[in-house]
Amino acid sequence: MSRLHRVTPVGVPTHIIQRGNNHQVCFGSEDDMMGYAGWLKEYSKKYTVEIHAWVLMSNHVHLLCTPQQSGGISQMMQSLGRQYVRYFNFKNQRTGTLWDGRYKSCLVQTERYLLEVYRYIELNPVRADMVSDPGDYVWSSYQINALGKKSELCTPHSEYLRLGRTKKLRMESYRSLFAHHVDDLLLEDIRQSTNKGMAIGNERFKEEIEKLTGRRQKTLKVGRRVGWRKSNDG
Repeated sequence: MSRLHRVTPVGVPTHIIQRGNNHQVCFGSEDDMMGYAGWLKEYSKKYTVEIHAWVLMSNHVHLLCTPQQSGGISQMMQSLGRQYVRYFNFKNQRTGTLWDGRYKSCLVQTERYLLEVYRYIELNPVRADMVSDPGDYVWSSYQINALGKKSELCTPHSEYLRLGRTKKLRMESYRSLFAHHVDDLLLEDIRQSTNKGMAIGNERFKEEIEKLTGRRQKTLKVGRRVGWRKSNDG
């Protein structure tokens, strides 16, 4: 099956994952993570992409962002990827690729799903048994969204702002979302949607995205089409 073209409409939240090639380490030190975060801030500002949530793991990256100009995400990720690979290769005296091909992405429905993707991203270190509390992991946006750490990288989404009238109330409501892990079915839905480049949301949202972009947002059914034998025999 041919690969679907990536679509990132202006104003629609997008979940991104970029992995190291063959699951290799792409962040070997805190300096590496600091450099990546700094360039992410630089290029997200340059290409007007709002970053809402993020996590840097040893061999992959998750981002939740919203482009404010056409092509912003592609330009940001291309510039960021190239800059970081140059830095990483020079530092480690290596050559060749670092990333596992193109980054994966999926469009996210704001209602019902956006805050779940926030949680999915920021709970990554907990699921990996690196920490027991997401607040203990420095290289994610949890300390910003839940604990009020100042950041020039993160921009709160309007759905996040609806959690409360004040910053204190928003953070309290946000922390309460982390009382439970992401449901297993939803967890798998997020993973599959991102890996396949399909929108995550209800059927109406997927239909709206298909009309907006002209690109398929639902997985094709596997198997022979109805009536295939009759047409072949005729």
